[in-house]
Amino acid sequence: MTSMGEARLGAVSFITMGCAKNEVDSEHMAVRLENAGYDVVDDFEAADVVVVNTCSFIQAATEESIDAILEVAGLDSVRDGAARLVVAGCMPARYGDELDAEFPEVSEFVPCAREESIVAVVDGLLGVERIAGEDTCIKLGLGGPERISAYVKISDGCDRFCSYCSIPYIRGRYHSFALDDIRAEVARVIGCGAREIVLIAQDTGRWGSDFDEPSSLAELMGDLAESWPDTWFRVMYIQPEGITDELIETVATHENICPYFDIPLQHVNPRILKDMNRRGSSEDFLHLIEKIRRALPDAALRTTLIAGFPGETDEEFDELCEFVQEAPFDYVGVFPYSREEGTRAYDLPNQIDEDEKMSRAQTLRDLADATCSARIAERIGSHVRVLVCGTEEDGQLFGRSTLQAPDVDGVTYVDAGEPGDIVEVVIEDTLLYEVEGTVVR
Repeated sequence: MTSMGEARLGAVSFITMGCAKNEVDSEHMAVRLENAGYDVVDDFEAADVVVVNTCSFIQAATEESIDAILEVAGLDSVRDGAARLVVAGCMPARYGDELDAEFPEVSEFVPCAREESIVAVVDGLLGVERIAGEDTCIKLGLGGPERISAYVKISDGCDRFCSYCSIPYIRGRYHSFALDDIRAEVARVIGCGAREIVLIAQDTGRWGSDFDEPSSLAELMGDLAESWPDTWFRVMYIQPEGITDELIETVATHENICPYFDIPLQHVNPRILKDMNRRGSSEDFLHLIEKIRRALPDAALRTTLIAGFPGETDEEFDELCEFVQEAPFDYVGVFPYSREEGTRAYDLPNQIDEDEKMSRAQTLRDLADATCSARIAERIGSHVRVLVCGTEEDGQLFGRSTLQAPDVDGVTYVDAGEPGDIVEVVIEDTLLYEVEGTVVR
């Protein structure tokens, strides 16, 4: 066995599947390992331990995670025992002991609830002994990769139990993270160079409602914006009920909170929404959008929609299409319904054929692209603030405006600035979701 000393203890590499929330979890595990004496490396073929942080939200994500596991399991170093394979995240949380027989090459399964024990897990696999009483749940320090934009989780789990969704069974019940912990994480990533903080969770709008002394997302956003006035703050995944008057006012009164509302609606027909264990209607959602636009006329709006939910009639799908054409969204993500074992919708009658689901989703995507790209083009001539992010291979500078979230929206190409600069830009042209602008000098 190896005793902990000044030398680094071994190399660990992460392969992260799925959404930004998993990226945050992988970074937290990586920082703990680095602080505990391990090297975190990009080249998984050169690592002593490879951690595949899996996603299992829908079947397609599970299949991609399985492909990643099998790729690592096929490495010579894993087959001959020189390196160890750890599978973390959603798959172990969802499938538990079923995975042992399916993946004998895996040395350890670490579900979401055990990710804070990653140091102890890796210690055990590599034979590292620590001084008696030493804390192996290393606290997050100021380490971590440099980046211009960083995700910060503000809660985990979900209590909604939407009938199509496996998240409550994977992540558990909803729980807000403490304000002091969120502030410490924000300070950490800003210390690593972040100019933009993107707050994420399964249900961001519920933040603080479960505290003994309840708080709110609006209070959290206001606190962070006032504490770090030179940093952009953006929030994603706000359910419609989370868009309160207080939140709208907080966004409107803080210049460093991006006027950006990501509101997953999933559908607009009341019957379908009821079967999804959700609430609302076209009229309700249009009223909500109108309220946001009254306070913030230039705000960006994003939503996600599901096509082909069990029992969705042609008329109900047409209603969804009409809504996309009518509602002033800038971005619309579209997904075909995925039938997930263990969810209530799995057993609903009138399941729709896979080809029909894909066809409906593509129809909806085409409508969304046509409608949203035209709406984005209407911004030509307007002024926006842009965070310069980097350069393309050809040297072209690009960034994102307050109206563009990382990873899901387009970018803004600019003619001046350095990565990390925030510049004022006049929009000169657009192409679908991409924007070209000139820096105002």
